[in-house]
Amino acid sequence: MSAQQLWRAGRLAGLVVALAGVSFAQNTSDEVTQLKARLAELQKQVEVLSHRLDQMSADTAAPPAAPAQVSSKTSGNPAPAAPEPHSYPPKSLTASTTPVAALVAAAAPPVPAVAPPPIPKAAPAPAAQSASAPPSSPLQIRIGDVGITPVGFMDFTTFWRDKDAASSMGSNFGSVPYNNTVQGNLSEFHFSNQNSRLGFRVDGVFKGVRFIGYNEFDFNGTSGATNLAVSNGAIVPRLRLYWLDLRKGAIEFLGGQSWSLMVPNRKGLSALPGDLFYSQVIDINYIAGLTWTRQPGLRVLFHGPGDKVNFGFSVEQGDQYIGGSGGGGAITLPSALSGLVPTQLDQAGNISGASYLQSPTLTPDFIAKLALDPSSHFHFELGGILSSFKTSALATPWTNHTTTGGGVTFGVNAEVVKNVRAVASGMLSNGEGRYLFGAAPDLVVRADGSLSPVRADGYITGLEATVKNTLFYAYYSGDYVGRNVAIDANGTSLIGYGYRGSANSQNRSIQEVTFGFNQTIWKDAKYGAVNLMGQYEYLMRDPWYVAAGAPKATHDNTVYVNVRYTLPGSAPTMLPNK
Repeated sequence: MSAQQLWRAGRLAGLVVALAGVSFAQNTSDEVTQLKARLAELQKQVEVLSHRLDQMSADTAAPPAAPAQVSSKTSGNPAPAAPEPHSYPPKSLTASTTPVAALVAAAAPPVPAVAPPPIPKAAPAPAAQSASAPPSSPLQIRIGDVGITPVGFMDFTTFWRDKDAASSMGSNFGSVPYNNTVQGNLSEFHFSNQNSRLGFRVDGVFKGVRFIGYNEFDFNGTSGATNLAVSNGAIVPRLRLYWLDLRKGAIEFLGGQSWSLMVPNRKGLSALPGDLFYSQVIDINYIAGLTWTRQPGLRVLFHGPGDKVNFGFSVEQGDQYIGGSGGGGAITLPSALSGLVPTQLDQAGNISGASYLQSPTLTPDFIAKLALDPSSHFHFELGGILSSFKTSALATPWTNHTTTGGGVTFGVNAEVVKNVRAVASGMLSNGEGRYLFGAAPDLVVRADGSLSPVRADGYITGLEATVKNTLFYAYYSGDYVGRNVAIDANGTSLIGYGYRGSANSQNRSIQEVTFGFNQTIWKDAKYGAVNLMGQYEYLMRDPWYVAAGAPKATHDNTVYVNVRYTLPGSAPTMLPNK
């Protein structure tokens, strides 16, 4: 008998015995006797096959005979045809399942049909996590259909200025010191962690309504302590954002303190910080010319198919602002009407100090905006604002004065080449200067008490580019404040804004050139990210009036270096309900 035939016979016998053993192990104790008899019959068949193979081996000269049929008297079934020949030695010692089934059918004697005992079902294995599911985060809490995600980062900022602006780490764009002043001959070098932020967002769906609650604060609050830099840097938390957003289908509502609808968007009309454009700079007051504020309000949004067209309308906190914030110059009031501050007009930094929301307002500010997002590579928006102002005379007969301010805003954010985006935004207005970080007053007061809005424009152009794990940016931006001059009741003194002889804080223009980078050193979805950031800022301001012999303009240089640790985790995915 050839080696190949011996291998086939051995495999046949091994498979029969193995299958018999499996069958034996799977039956209950009541069937043991029947299974033993079956096994004995199988062993006899193996002995017959082995004997015939021995006879075939004795006659090596004769051609191998076809395998004999197993007697039907013994098996009750005809033997199958011989299996197809395999190469020798075999590639694997595990036979296919098809020959096993055929051999069992041929060799097994008939046995009474016995129903197999029920096999208990194994507990289902837990479903494997989808490969596309976001990585888990130790700082993300999921309670039912509600997700709670901490947001924020920890900053350590170093900044240097060649002028002593005395404005902490944020730039007061309108008050760069002149070289002929003490502050203009001093510099400053500081460390600060004021820009660190903490907060949380809550995402969920309730009865088909998607909701987002958002809270965020930093540490730029005003402190009454005088020893912050002496023995205790106890900086004070300050509320930035606190709002609730509801959306069902194409309708969305938002209420609370949010970035104004006037702030340029990067995407749609979303109020989430990541969908807004307020530059990439380290400076906590952002850049000159940016249209922005954070204030209480209510808004409603209407979304088109695919959120490619969005329209929003908001009513937001108004203010009768006459200058003095962010370094911007304040107007000069008529001598007989100086009492309008702070009871009727808001002059930030006034020595008497107007409390929050102390001055009256006729109406809230009304804002509307349309945004177009035909693709992720292009965003365009156009908006408008309307503000109302009112004062009343201080003596009888009572005389009331009102005026209206308004403006238009626009923005473009487009990917001009891969990973490079061009940005541009601006505002043209009469009476909306406070939306330019307070660089311009909203209005002036004439000698008779009548009100007149002040022209205030802002603009930004720039580029943002991502190269591997580093973001680079560069912007040119600025403000323009119009002149609005009146004559006081004495007929000789000039009042208002930008008149001859006015203070050099009444700026005509403010310009800024800035560039920087934001490099991600390390990041992990579970443990957060570490970034190294740098910014250079060149700031110029030009007043309406320059005294004889005084410098015509002034500028300063500022350098920021920041190390940031960002908290891990991302908000749960809550798709809008269409």
